[in-house]
Amino acid sequence: MSLIPDTPLARRVAPSPNHGARRAGPLDMLVLHYTGMDSGAAALARLRDTLSEVSAHYLVFEDGGIVQMVPEARRAWHAGAGAWKGETDINSRSIGIEIVHPGHAGGLPSYPDAQIEAVIALARDIIGRWPIPPERVLGHSDIAPERKEDPGETFPWARLAAAGVGHYVPPARLQDGRFFARGDAGQPVEALQAMIALYGYDQPVTGLFDARTQAVITAFQRHFRPARVDGVADASTITTLRDLIAALPAA
Repeated sequence: MSLIPDTPLARRVAPSPNHGARRAGPLDMLVLHYTGMDSGAAALARLRDTLSEVSAHYLVFEDGGIVQMVPEARRAWHAGAGAWKGETDINSRSIGIEIVHPGHAGGLPSYPDAQIEAVIALARDIIGRWPIPPERVLGHSDIAPERKEDPGETFPWARLAAAGVGHYVPPARLQDGRFFARGDAGQPVEALQAMIALYGYDQPVTGLFDARTQAVITAFQRHFRPARVDGVADASTITTLRDLIAALPAA
């Protein structure tokens, strides 16, 4: 497959065979991942391997180099099973950016400045060409909280938001007080589940703080309140969620 880059920011093209036609629309999401592998070369090889059945539109290296692998008009296989705002075919509605990074297994180091600047430039370029609202710029863990942890709590979402990429509010400070955790039940838990489902997470409203709820709260903290990622819905987590909902554009 020949590939003409969709953006002049791409340093080179390295086509992946792992893609297909988009099955639903519109294209209105941007999903960020880390590779979770030892090297960028290994990640690039895997994303181009027919046996892996995974790919992404772009891969961003530590030095800021950008490689395009799948045309934006095509459905890359980056998201897997997941959901957001009731939509389950995330691949058909999104562009996927893989970021070379060793991930949690590799100690979750800070992302290099050059790499983040490249991610910001690429994301700004993409959202300038596609109708992707800020609140639909997401991490892989947001759409698949029970399966995925990337791009992780060291990913600088606030820095992206300051550059006009993504939806973000300053996280509420950590404090003592009432909290909800695994095993709790009742109307307050139901209200919490309704709030986080309203924001977009795939959270059933059951009134029971179960394993699914814990995973969703953990994913939320990784993205929006990374100072403490423990799956406990404390006052800081709930206040940050409330502020994010209040900052959403009017329907």
